[in-house]
Amino acid sequence: MSAPSGCGKSTIIRSIMDRGNVDMKFSVSATNRSPRPGEVNGKNYHFITTEEFRNAIDNDEFVEFEEVYPGRFYGTLKREIIDRCENGEIVVLDIDVKGGVRVKEMFGDDALSIYIMPPSVEELRRRLEGRGTETPEAIDERVNKAEFELSFAPKYDMRVVNDDLDKAVTETEKAILDFIGK
Repeated sequence: MSAPSGCGKSTIIRSIMDRGNVDMKFSVSATNRSPRPGEVNGKNYHFITTEEFRNAIDNDEFVEFEEVYPGRFYGTLKREIIDRCENGEIVVLDIDVKGGVRVKEMFGDDALSIYIMPPSVEELRRRLEGRGTETPEAIDERVNKAEFELSFAPKYDMRVVNDDLDKAVTETEKAILDFIGK
């Protein structure tokens, strides 16, 4: 599942999990940063060294990865997804739009890609402003990034416009249930 920041993707995922009709589990990302207090290797992240991360990139071991900040990597290991799916788990990835496209390309019909969209860019701006957590400059940056990210929406199997949260949750949950054959 992918969406520009502020579109409600994480809220939709949590709501579906809370409903209990789909037993989804989040994938555990890998990172080369150090664990923060209380974080557990294999639960919060797979903590690996920069050398291990770079070797995994060279060995094509990632479904997707990004250098989020200079020298700071995050990504989803193929084995994380494949092992969990082979164990019968439904794995949900809450990732950026480029990563979502790469996951779909890699797993094809074995993956359902869902893009959560705002009703409009203007509404997205209002939502971000309503949070009251960011400067006007940061909001402008997020909105500009969202406009770029929205260009990826046609590459997804399904697009859900989050103009009514309950409706968006129901629509997304139904698509997932249909996909897994329930």
